[in-house]
Amino acid sequence: MVNYLDELNESQRAAVLYNEGPSLVIAGAGSGKTRVLTYKIAYLLDSGYDARSILALTFTNKAAREMKERISRQVGVERARYLWMGTFHSVFSRILRTEAESIGFTSNFTIYDSSDSKSLIKSIIKEMHLDDKVYKPGTVQARISNAKNHLILPDAYAANAELYESDAAAKIPAVRDIYRFYWERCRQSDVMDFDDLLLYTYLLFKQYPDICRRYAEHFQYVLVDEYQDTNFAQHSIVQQLTGIHRKVCVVGDDAQSIYSFRGANIDNILKFTQLYNDARLFKLEQNYRSTQTIVKAANSLIEKNREQIRKEVFSKNEAGEPITVFSAYSDVEEGEIVAGKIAQLHTREGYGYDDFAVLYRTNAQSRIFEEALRKHALPYRVYGGLSFYQRKEIKDVIAYFRLAVNPHDEEALKRVINYPARGIGDTTLGKIINAANIHKVSLWTVLCEPLSYNVNLNKGTHAKLQGFRDLIAGFVEAATSKTAYELGGEIVRQSGIISEIYQDRSPENLSRQENIEELVNGMHDFCATRQEEGNEHILLQDYLSEIALLTDQDNDKDEYVPQVTLMTIHSAKGLEFKNVFVVGLEENLFPSPMSGSSYKALEEERRLFYVAITRAEEHCFLSYAKSRFKYGKMEFSNPSRFLSDIDSRYLNLPQGEAIARKVDEGATRFRQSNLFSASREEREERYIDRHTPSMFDGGEIPQEPHRFVKPAPPRTLRKIPTAGTSVSSSASTHGVSVGQTIEHERFGLGEVIRVEGTGDNCKATVRFRNVGEKQLLLKFARFKVVNQ
Repeated sequence: MVNYLDELNESQRAAVLYNEGPSLVIAGAGSGKTRVLTYKIAYLLDSGYDARSILALTFTNKAAREMKERISRQVGVERARYLWMGTFHSVFSRILRTEAESIGFTSNFTIYDSSDSKSLIKSIIKEMHLDDKVYKPGTVQARISNAKNHLILPDAYAANAELYESDAAAKIPAVRDIYRFYWERCRQSDVMDFDDLLLYTYLLFKQYPDICRRYAEHFQYVLVDEYQDTNFAQHSIVQQLTGIHRKVCVVGDDAQSIYSFRGANIDNILKFTQLYNDARLFKLEQNYRSTQTIVKAANSLIEKNREQIRKEVFSKNEAGEPITVFSAYSDVEEGEIVAGKIAQLHTREGYGYDDFAVLYRTNAQSRIFEEALRKHALPYRVYGGLSFYQRKEIKDVIAYFRLAVNPHDEEALKRVINYPARGIGDTTLGKIINAANIHKVSLWTVLCEPLSYNVNLNKGTHAKLQGFRDLIAGFVEAATSKTAYELGGEIVRQSGIISEIYQDRSPENLSRQENIEELVNGMHDFCATRQEEGNEHILLQDYLSEIALLTDQDNDKDEYVPQVTLMTIHSAKGLEFKNVFVVGLEENLFPSPMSGSSYKALEEERRLFYVAITRAEEHCFLSYAKSRFKYGKMEFSNPSRFLSDIDSRYLNLPQGEAIARKVDEGATRFRQSNLFSASREEREERYIDRHTPSMFDGGEIPQEPHRFVKPAPPRTLRKIPTAGTSVSSSASTHGVSVGQTIEHERFGLGEVIRVEGTGDNCKATVRFRNVGEKQLLLKFARFKVVNQ
């Protein structure tokens, strides 16, 4: 018996040794899935299979490369090199190049990446004289991609009434014609896009049964990794290739199926044993990664899903500590709690910074944690994405901000003079730059009087430049009188950026929308904080000075220094960390606002939470904020329903906090407040409503203390007047005295340690439990006294 089999547990070994027919290996989190796949292929080779007859399909080149390296160590490089192993796209492109003539291509066909594809679609939209502000190339591309992944050809798309109605409802009924032209142009150009690599492989095998039979006979054994992530096209091709030998082994975990937005269909793995009715089912249930407590907590969560293949994952590691749940007064305090805990574990228990991960539901949430980590001088990296202030949509908005403060800023002007598109092309910009260089003046100077600087323009272009000049000039004028938050919201609206980003509901565009919302939320927090510190009027230039320091820190990072990892939960799948923080566990955030419409969507959100928890090896921390500034106002939140799905025996809950609540009521509120279920016009209108100056009296940040009511006030909270309300002889200090405990809207609980001044000039220094000392100008401070 080959030695490597001795390294496997009983369940793993059984899955490796069985090769008599189809098999489904359900691999729980941390159960050694890659080892099983690797050793199964090695075992097939040792059992007499020719390497050329084994096909192994993965989702990433990295996974294929790592598996091949491991196999090489077991059976030797020479034997492993002939395996058909790679991603679906790489393997199928290899087959298509061999068989290209059968489907009307040459073997040298070009493969378009996403940007090439989008560029062609953009050209077709222009040639069809369609408005590219309505027919957004990205939106059209997504619809064509979705059709291809469901094996729907242009003629079938055009004939499908449901698809047409969907396009018509989105005011893009000509997508079916764009798809046809795009299909024809690709064929004329001897080009395939990534989706075509799947679609044409399926068509090749369907239209040429003899070719399909040849490959199905050649591949005596087919193995597929991460089967829960396969889409309809991938699933269909696997069926085609396994119709003769029926030697197929698919590996995955239905509990980690989280990519439906990319077309993944969980039914492929759930119904595998129905499709292959003689399939053997193997369950890998021993988790080698996490403590027993983390595993049991994750089990108690995922068992609430009705659509799943039941399994009981267990761990033989140490029991470990309960999962700690943090309750924060606001998202600001949540960031401080997480950063403080990381600093504490690093200092007291010796964990390296790369032993920590902060996982969130949406990209936009990174801002709060980036700023908290910077404040604590903790190094971090944003995995699989850019830091908040480095994201394109954020840099675009900030470029407008910079122009409002300094219209002579050349780089900012060049960035946004034609964004959103306003018909000022590179040729016109080139003329302005040339004139500025000749006369040694700024681009803005030339733009204000292009004819005086001999810039040759036609009447239409001159009008467009004048429109842009007037827009920026209006912002410049307002920059000396309006608050940063007030003007920031105005710029985002009037520049056209809101109209631009609310055009479609693709995952990428929804992320952009969330990021813009978060930027405006951050501006409000910046202004409110500075006002409480005693600054009467906070201008846009003050805000720009603040974020300039943050973006400069982004540029100074050393990627080789151990860093805390910040990432979305989707990006975290397949990774593991000693300490994991899962943040933002609130209704209408996690679960996502888009999951309130069906139990299937809600179950995927629960699987996403399961993935987050099971990334942790030693410690897992969960947190939620009771309030967030969203959509132009402070919104109060309930803890996520998912927290009540976890058996409380495995949780260390905040003292006095009630997690459980009526889920049905929460789901109703969830759907009613769903920003993204609305039409583009409705969503854009809601944004404008939320961020107009009229949201505050006089268009300003409130000039009087704000009485806020928490959903569930602490039992110790007595009916005591808030700041700004007279309290007998303490009126001159707004009812605040040294030793009192106050509850602040954003900073949470704190003790008053010093009071200075009287009346409107009265300030209090407060030592908050999680955010440190703050000095508050009491006439603006938003708090209430908890006890005397």
